[in-house]
Amino acid sequence: MTIEDKPHKSVRIKSSLEEQELLSKQIKEYFHAADFVKILEAGCGRRWPLDISGLKYHLTGVDLDRDAIEIRKKNEKDLDEVYIGDLRSIRLQKESYDVIYNSFVIEHIKGAERVLDNFFKWLKPNGILILKIPERDCIFSFITRITPHWFHVFYYRYILKIQNAGKPGYGPYPTYYDRIVSQKGIKGYCKKHGYMILGTYTSNFFLDSLDSFFKMIIKVVEIVSFSKLISDYGCIIFVIKKRKFND
Repeated sequence: MTIEDKPHKSVRIKSSLEEQELLSKQIKEYFHAADFVKILEAGCGRRWPLDISGLKYHLTGVDLDRDAIEIRKKNEKDLDEVYIGDLRSIRLQKESYDVIYNSFVIEHIKGAERVLDNFFKWLKPNGILILKIPERDCIFSFITRITPHWFHVFYYRYILKIQNAGKPGYGPYPTYYDRIVSQKGIKGYCKKHGYMILGTYTSNFFLDSLDSFFKMIIKVVEIVSFSKLISDYGCIIFVIKKRKFND
């Protein structure tokens, strides 16, 4: 099986539904001729957001949060295999997965580059990593970085009205934001190691929901920071291919 190399493109995503449909479609397109697809959901949490019905696949989940795994197993019952462990140190078989899906995880890990090294060690040649991260250098991530964790729990529970926030098995989790957790950082990592970025997709659903006055304030903050802080997007998804050595 081969994966068609598509030109690198950057697309703005307008909704979570659009995001799920786009990523599901990409996996189906890349592996439409495969008899069987092995998927690792790294940092799997409580649910799998993609619909790749039509493909025959084996879904493995890895997470450090045992409570979240138990909630997933009880409510979703969709994992074929489960590991409890730290993505920096857990030992999985080399070159054994066609797809690794990692969403909003590496910003919570000190030593995120070590996790990326493991991902590409675990991927098969021509396998793809779908990596979703908050942009470290955006205004909202900056606010997250300078505020304490208890405030994040307070915001989720009392502002966003997520009743289970902070309880066992539920976020928010402490954040570290290693410098690699950014568009610049991931592009530099891929260039260094020879991995091919097939697509980048940016989004900022919260910013899109604000009225023009608040958008103007956020833009002013970007200007005052001499553009060190980004205002036009907050999240970015990379689709990255692990090339064969002879590509």
